[in-house]
Amino acid sequence: MQSPIDDIDRKIMKLLQHQARMPISQISQMVAMSQPAVKERIMKLEEKGFITGYRTEFNLQRLERGTTSFILMKTEQCQALVDFCEQAPEVTDLHRISGEFNYLIKVKTASVEELADFQDSIAGMGPSKSLISLKNLLENRVVL
Repeated sequence: MQSPIDDIDRKIMKLLQHQARMPISQISQMVAMSQPAVKERIMKLEEKGFITGYRTEFNLQRLERGTTSFILMKTEQCQALVDFCEQAPEVTDLHRISGEFNYLIKVKTASVEELADFQDSIAGMGPSKSLISLKNLLENRVVL
């Protein structure tokens, strides 16, 4: 089976992954293609859904959201938990998982005390276990 993207597309995506605002002129030099050809490839990658958006990264320490925690949650109130997490500014990710717990919530707070307040606010939905990240060694890694 032929891959839907080629090596040049992968190189372009890898460059954009690390710097989404990289100028097309710089990308074209790095992949040895003309600027119009690179622009066309990027547009096709967007149209085909390989590139679904661009994002800005923030310094979470400066925004007082430097404490990263993961909360394992066991609940039968699934929709209530999803609704709550969609509204909670501390929640950055919510995963439905298998095993003893059925949700994994990634939370960014200013402090451990704020994490405790968050955990108190979901306590009525079921038992949970929190894990506080001491250091992030790899983040937003994509296999390209």
